[in-house]
Amino acid sequence: MTWTSALKQTARSGLTVERAKLTPLIAVRGAVGVALVVGGCLWLGSPVLAVSAAFGAFSSAIATFQRSWRPRPLLALAVAGGLSVSTFLGYLAASHTVLFVVLLGAWTLLAGLCWAVGPVSGLIGTQTVAVMLVTVTLPTSVLGALAHAALIATGGCVQAALIVLFPIRRWGRQRDALADALAAEADYARRLRHDPVAPFDPQPLMDARLASRVSPRQARRRPAQLHGPRTLAEQVRPVLASLADPVVGAPMEGPERDRVRELLGAAATVLDAVATAIRHARPVRLPSDAMDVLEVPVTGDMLTGPARRSATRLLSLLADAVEAADEPVEPTGPDTDGDRPHLLRPAVHRQVPVVLRAVRRELRWSSFVLRHALRVAAVAAVGYLVGTALPFGHGYWAPLASVMIMRPDFAQTYQRGVARFIGTLFGVAVGGGVIALFHPGQYVDAALAVVCVFLMYLLLRTGVAVTSACVAAYVVFLLGIAGAGWEQTVQERVVLTLLGGVLATLSYAAFPAWETSRLRDRLAEWLAAGGRYATAVLDIHARPAERRPRRVREALLDLRAARVAWVKSGERAGKEPVRHRGLSPAAEQDAESALNTMGRVTMLMEAHLPGPDAEPSPGAEAFAAELGPAVERAARAVREGGDMDWGGLHDQLAAWEAGAEGGGVALRAAGLLVDALDELARALNRTRR
Repeated sequence: MTWTSALKQTARSGLTVERAKLTPLIAVRGAVGVALVVGGCLWLGSPVLAVSAAFGAFSSAIATFQRSWRPRPLLALAVAGGLSVSTFLGYLAASHTVLFVVLLGAWTLLAGLCWAVGPVSGLIGTQTVAVMLVTVTLPTSVLGALAHAALIATGGCVQAALIVLFPIRRWGRQRDALADALAAEADYARRLRHDPVAPFDPQPLMDARLASRVSPRQARRRPAQLHGPRTLAEQVRPVLASLADPVVGAPMEGPERDRVRELLGAAATVLDAVATAIRHARPVRLPSDAMDVLEVPVTGDMLTGPARRSATRLLSLLADAVEAADEPVEPTGPDTDGDRPHLLRPAVHRQVPVVLRAVRRELRWSSFVLRHALRVAAVAAVGYLVGTALPFGHGYWAPLASVMIMRPDFAQTYQRGVARFIGTLFGVAVGGGVIALFHPGQYVDAALAVVCVFLMYLLLRTGVAVTSACVAAYVVFLLGIAGAGWEQTVQERVVLTLLGGVLATLSYAAFPAWETSRLRDRLAEWLAAGGRYATAVLDIHARPAERRPRRVREALLDLRAARVAWVKSGERAGKEPVRHRGLSPAAEQDAESALNTMGRVTMLMEAHLPGPDAEPSPGAEAFAAELGPAVERAARAVREGGDMDWGGLHDQLAAWEAGAEGGGVALRAAGLLVDALDELARALNRTRR
C-alpha cells in the first residue's frame, strides 16, 4: 500500500462515527463527579483551582470507561494518584525550561513504556503526561503545587466514591463477557449447520476467561450465574465441531446429517437463551420446540459412532448450562475451575513484578513499544519547545495533541490525528461561538463544561472525532472559568493542535515500527503453539492412563493468544504504507487458513479423548514424537524464510495407518492435520518464487 492510499484509508477510518451502546447513567455519574469538584472549588472562590481539579475528576472517570476487569473505583484511584504525582513534579520543574523539558521527556518515556502492560495502562500513562502539560501553566507556588496535586487526587477520590455509592449494574461487564461467549457459541452452531468446517473466533471465550478472574473477596460475592457457564462454553465448542464435521461426525447427506442440523439449531437456541438469562440476570426461558428437538426420538437416535457420542455429550453439556444459569442470582461461594476454587486475579501489589517483567521484555531495539516510547518522548519535548517559542501562548497544546493521538502502531496514530484535528475544529468553533455570542459567567461556563463532559462520556465509544469535539469544547469552557479569552483560545487551540498532529505524523515516518516486518514471527509463534496443542492432545491418545488435561488446557490458551496476536498484527500491517517483506497477502490468507484447519482438527481429537482405561496407541505416540520436533523446525523455517519438511510426519502417518485396525477419530484427524501442514508449506513456498 502506498503512503497516499494508507493516509486516505486511515483518515476515513478516523472520521467514521460508530454506532455504540450508550450508557447514560454511567455518563451522568461521571459528569456529576466533575460537577461536584468544579462547583466546590468555585464555591470556595478559586477559579484556577477549579480548572486544575476538573482535570483530575475528568481523567479519572475516563479511565473507568476503558475495557478492564479491574474494579472501577481502583482504576479511578490509580489515575488520580498518577495525575497528582505528575502534576507536583511538573510544578517543581516548571520555572526552569530546560529542567522541565528533561522531566517531560523522561516522564513521557515511562508513560510510553506503560503500553507494554496493556492499553489501559498506556492510556493512564498518557493522561498523566497531558495533565503535567496543562496544569503546570497555572501560576502557583510550591505549596500551591501541593494543593493542586491534592485537588487532582480529590477529583479521582470523588469519582471512586460515586462508583461505590451509586453502583450501576453490578457485575455488568462480567455478565456481558460471559453472555457474548455463549452467544458466539450459538452463532457458531448455526453456521455449522450450513458449513461443517466453519471458522470460530475464540476472542469472546478469551474475554470471558479474563472477566472470570476475581480476587478471593470477589469470589465470595459473585452471582451464582457467573460460576459455571464459562467452563461449559469452553467444552461445548469442540463438541459442536465434532458433531458437524463430515470426517469424524455424520456424513454430508442423509438422515444423520438432517438430525445433526436439527441438533445444532436447537443447541443454538438453548445457548442464546442461556446468554440472555445471564446478561439480564433472570431465569432461563427455553422454547418448547427446541426442547422437543433435544429429546431422543421414541424410535431411537439415528446417529451412530462418533456422531452419536458427540450428540450425547452435547445434550449433557446443554442441560448443565441451563441448570448453572437458572440458579438464583444471589451471592454465593466460589465455583470450581480446574483444580482451583476460582481464577485468581493477583492483588495490585503483586502485579508490580509482572509489570516490571513486561517492561523489561520490551527494552530491546526491535520492540515497537520501546520505539513508541522514544518517539513520543522526543515529540513531547520538541513540541513543547516549539509551542513555547511561538507567539501564541499556551504552547503546551502542541505536545498535548501529539501525546494524546500517538499510539504504538501506525494506523491508530494517523486515524486519531486526523479525527482529533477535525473534532477540535468543530469543538472550539462551537465553544468559542457560545462564549463570543453570550459572554457567560464563571458558573455558566462551569455548567457548559459539565454538559460537554457528559456528552463526551456518553459518546465515548462512537469515535475519536466526536469525543475530540466534546473535549475541545470542554477545554474552551473550562479555560473560560479562569478568564481566558475565546479568540485567543480558539486560535491557539487550532494552530497548535495542527502542529502537534504534524509532529506526530513526521515522527512515525522518520522512526517507524512497522508491523509488516513482524508477520513471519507472528506466524511462526502461531504454528509453534498449534504444534504444542496437537502434541498434548495426541499424547493422551497415545497414553490414556497418563493423561494430563492441564497441559492440553494451557496449550489451547497459548494457541488462542498466538492466533489473536497474528490477527491483530495482520490488521495493523494491512494499513501500513509498506510492501510485504517475504510474506504476500495471498500467502498470509492461505497460511492463516491452513493453521485454522490445524487448530480445528486438533480440537476434533480433543473432543474424542479416550478414557483412562483405554488401550494405549503406539501409532499416536510415534506420530506425536515426530510432530513436536518437526513443528519446531518448521517454525524456524518460517522465521528465516526456509523450506519446511514434513516427510517424517508422512512416514509416521503411513506406519500408523498400516498398523491400525479400523482407524479411529485420532487417525483420521492426524491425516487432516498433515494435509493442513502441507497446505501451509505450499502457501509459503509460493511466496519465495
